[in-house]
Amino acid sequence: MKTPSSLEALVEALRRLPGVGPKSAQRMAYYLLQHDREGAQRLAKSLGEAVTRVRHCDKCNNFAEEPLCELCSSARRDASILCVVEMPGDVAMMEQAQAYRGLYFVLLGRLSPLDGIGPKEINLDRLVKRATDGQVREAIIATNFTTEGEATAHYIAEMLTARGLKVTRIARGLPVGGELEHVDSGTLAQSVIERRPVD
Repeated sequence: MKTPSSLEALVEALRRLPGVGPKSAQRMAYYLLQHDREGAQRLAKSLGEAVTRVRHCDKCNNFAEEPLCELCSSARRDASILCVVEMPGDVAMMEQAQAYRGLYFVLLGRLSPLDGIGPKEINLDRLVKRATDGQVREAIIATNFTTEGEATAHYIAEMLTARGLKVTRIARGLPVGGELEHVDSGTLAQSVIERRPVD
């Protein structure tokens, strides 16, 4: 029996999600069509709206619907401190920890020469421009403690230190090899509080 082409297209679309293989994608598609058509409609509508409306903040590169995100446009944030993270999910985790009141810059990746990801692909030119705008006095590097995250942190530290900025790195309260979006907020808060200068 041949699978309907629209069902095949749905399964293939679901496979684009990280960690979703062919069987998981098929189970999701069957579930949505058989048990939750209303949820499927809501999912399709929400996804369509997000793709149309969500963009990157002009200042920090995080997700936003306006040219400036809510954090960058807030007068209550400390503009003298800039926290550099890999992904938008990392900003959400930092905010959950409630230990940081400065601003952010989201790289949207990390250096990974084996995957062809260099300084241009992770917006390091925009980071330098943002960090040297005259307001920032300290840059906190909060990349993940993976091999690529450490290499990225080292590269950024050298770039920003050479331009006269104070550069710190979040403490290793996070597990080695861990990623910010998977860490509990207490551990993350402690990491921010115990940050240290980059050698």
